[in-house]
Amino acid sequence: MIRQNLKLTTAEKFYLPAILKGMLITLKHMIRPHDRVTIQYPEERRDHPTGYRGFHRLNKDEQGRIKCVACELCATACPAHCITIEPEPTPAEWTDRERMPKRFDIDMLVCIYCGMCEEACPVDAIELTKIHDWTSSSREEMIWNKEKLLEQYDNTTNEAYMAKMGLSLNPKDQTKKTAA
Repeated sequence: MIRQNLKLTTAEKFYLPAILKGMLITLKHMIRPHDRVTIQYPEERRDHPTGYRGFHRLNKDEQGRIKCVACELCATACPAHCITIEPEPTPAEWTDRERMPKRFDIDMLVCIYCGMCEEACPVDAIELTKIHDWTSSSREEMIWNKEKLLEQYDNTTNEAYMAKMGLSLNPKDQTKKTAA
């Protein structure tokens, strides 16, 4: 089937109907009340869904000790090679494990936040949080050591801290809180 060229009017040649139609749509959007889509960041924050992968934290066990057993599976699984672990023997009173990390560093500027470290950990010691916005004045500040990662655990399990950040607790942290 061959289609014949349509004859355009003078108004159509200057795109006047299309322009008027577009202006009418714009006018409708200006007059009609609608839900606000834009949020006023950082005063307002959008809560991320469960499973969102933000900055890391090192979890603690029920006695408040670091959960990591320094198996180095997270460092092996990391495609960006941003995790450095140096193991050391545990104190004699820790009968449930043989090793713990002497040094545990994550270079947050190299990390691609893929979650492979979290999946590889056999004891759920490393976890990605909902926190994603962090500033620093040097590259060295973005290499998080064991103390900083444990501090993130304390912060992200604190309901007041997370509310101040405009985020909710992870479901796992909420169940720990209700069980305690």
